[in-house]
Amino acid sequence: MVERSASSADVSKYKEYLAGLIAGVATVIIGHPFDTVKVKLQKHNTEVHGVKYRNGLHCAARILQNEGVRGLYRGATSSFIGMGFESSLLFGIYSQTKQSLQGKLQSSGPDSLVIIPSAAYSGAIISFVLCPTELVKCRMQIQGTDSLIPKGSTYTGPVDCALKTIRTDGVTGIFRGGMATFLRESVGNAVFFSVYENVRHSMHLKLKDCSGEYKGLAEIGVGIISGGLGGVAFWSAVLPLDMAKTMIQTNPDPNYSRNPFQVLKLVYKQAGLRGCYAGLGPTIARAFPANAAAIVTWEFAMKILGIRHE
Repeated sequence: MVERSASSADVSKYKEYLAGLIAGVATVIIGHPFDTVKVKLQKHNTEVHGVKYRNGLHCAARILQNEGVRGLYRGATSSFIGMGFESSLLFGIYSQTKQSLQGKLQSSGPDSLVIIPSAAYSGAIISFVLCPTELVKCRMQIQGTDSLIPKGSTYTGPVDCALKTIRTDGVTGIFRGGMATFLRESVGNAVFFSVYENVRHSMHLKLKDCSGEYKGLAEIGVGIISGGLGGVAFWSAVLPLDMAKTMIQTNPDPNYSRNPFQVLKLVYKQAGLRGCYAGLGPTIARAFPANAAAIVTWEFAMKILGIRHE
């Protein structure tokens, strides 16, 4: 009986990672076009040379005019790989760390002493997966429409980008922007899960008397609102760090600073506070639907897989 219980717990762990993987795929399908616009804005609107976009709609319109829908999904291949693996680790590690800490602390609702360290720890771990995949994604995204890159230096695909980066900068080159990614993910996920858990708990208290007929729809609504608000909070908190990461990962100069705070200081001198928040519009526009989709998909996958979400 004990062996069967232990085996069941091991299977449940794998299911949590699978649910996270499915959530990651949903995030990329919905969020990648917004991300492409964000990266373009961050690169172009803080550089001295090149086209300056008036806003996210102007940027998206130019991409669609020149490349069609395909242009909005530049770098999506590495995103599917990176986000799938990253979400699998993020949700799996978060769930298991949270369960481990909850076993020692008694609380009737969301506990910051459990949520924040669990989320920060899982975010820190996934940053090592995200950094190389996002470097490839960002370098692919800044190609195409209004590109600042000479045609002879463009990449034919994500594999070509990764190989050329390693050939030019060595293996460590693929982890360029690692500190910015680490800070963004650890801080951002602590904010995300804090908002998500608290909003979810609050909404469930108000909907506990909801009739069984509408319970399924109510659960989806809770997932959309809690996940969406969590996503908006995440990006509102860490967008300047993401800006620094984009600048570090897309600058061809090997001597360009890799310290995110030094980069932000330089961006601030060139473009002011607005420059540090370049891409805010498409980022927030993406944050709500993409993270709502991730949470609804994650919760639905866990339900199908028979995992109880505390």
